[in-house]
Amino acid sequence: MTDDAGLYRTVRLIRRFEERAIELVRDGTIVGGIHPYLGQEAIAAGTCAALRPGDVITSTHRGHGHVLAKGADPARMMAELAGRATGLNRGRGGSMHAADFSLGILGANAIVGAAVPIATGAAWAARRAGLDRVALTYFGDGAVSQGVVLETFNLAALWKLPVVLVCENNGFATTTRFAEAVAGTVAGRAAAFGIPASTVDGTDPRAVLAATAAAVERARAGEGPSLVECVAYRFDAHHTWEHAARPRYRTDAEVAAGTARDPVEIQGARLDPAGRARIDAGIEDVLEAAVRFARQSPPPDPAGALEHLYADGLRVRAGAA
Repeated sequence: MTDDAGLYRTVRLIRRFEERAIELVRDGTIVGGIHPYLGQEAIAAGTCAALRPGDVITSTHRGHGHVLAKGADPARMMAELAGRATGLNRGRGGSMHAADFSLGILGANAIVGAAVPIATGAAWAARRAGLDRVALTYFGDGAVSQGVVLETFNLAALWKLPVVLVCENNGFATTTRFAEAVAGTVAGRAAAFGIPASTVDGTDPRAVLAATAAAVERARAGEGPSLVECVAYRFDAHHTWEHAARPRYRTDAEVAAGTARDPVEIQGARLDPAGRARIDAGIEDVLEAAVRFARQSPPPDPAGALEHLYADGLRVRAGAA
């Protein structure tokens, strides 16, 4: 748990990290682009504030905010995005696969909905081991009709696993509107499996924290999974390729209306101006150092390209090679 200043620091850190990362995409330091998390910062801040250090998360292709909110080093995260050897995963994970097991970050996943069964498996393993651990997983509105997600809902409910299911409903699956692709509601899908669900303002860190804290408490008490649907608006592109391609699936008026509720401003208004300014200045120093670290770090040595493909001690089946 954390206070208003802590929540603000997290949303501000994520916002400025993403803005600096977009700069590095534009100058070629980050190759291939990113999926910006702008507008959804309150979700990562509020959900991770409800967790203990020993709890675990799994993330999505739009996962920088989750990783930062769970405590990852911004410098190593920026270096990972840039594909550098000093990154969280030695430059091998990049934007969509960052992980840090020491912090309970079991990894982001580029496959839509694929993080949900991984987190639920981690919850099952923790319970089998007698650990007082909760797993929390993120997925977007585009994943709510994926078979693997619904199958996992069933098992999580059936086995009463300590997992919190967080749907980040930003209104779009790439460029497809939620209302045009999803019959029913997100909460209704949870209800079909007997999973309690709440829908909250995903632009307000306090609201997200309160809903998640209740779900985490329920999971830790052995009462099974809960779903928290966080409704927000994606401020920027689905992916930075849109900055060049400029697909027209949203009007300027719609974007202006959608970005009117800004998580940074909502949480920032709860602080005194001087305190907010101090936090902002500190974050600028952190991210300036992170960008410098990423740019100055070396790329991975090509000679080690085949490392980590297999677990240590793998024995090749007789006749396979």
